[in-house]
Amino acid sequence: MNSPELKEYFDNSKGHGVLATADAQGRVNQAVMARPHVMDDGTAAFIMPHRLTHHNLQENPHAAYLFKEDSPGWQGKRLYLTKVREEQDTELLYSLRRKSYPPEMEKKEGPRFLVFFRVEKVLPLIGTGEGA
Repeated sequence: MNSPELKEYFDNSKGHGVLATADAQGRVNQAVMARPHVMDDGTAAFIMPHRLTHHNLQENPHAAYLFKEDSPGWQGKRLYLTKVREEQDTELLYSLRRKSYPPEMEKKEGPRFLVFFRVEKVLPLIGTGEGA
């Protein structure tokens, strides 16, 4: 699946996602995440606070994202990712946000990071993606 197709897919699909990361020792974490923002350069970007997922990505740039569509059956995507860069509290980050939060919640949450990933592989939610 190429970048324009992936962008269109995530712009138009509703569902739930989970981002899996691991620290330098291989201890795995999973976090519920919104749909990625697929950028013009083909990277997939996620907005996140500095919690365990972001911490893990400082030690190990590899991640996997599982997205289950809100539809009957088992439709969705699995993305295999490698972190390429990040930004903290930038205008781009705030322009991409799909939700807004009250100022008191913003202060409590702390800084936000826009983390960009190279998409290494895309597979369907179920199966290998190869023909039967």
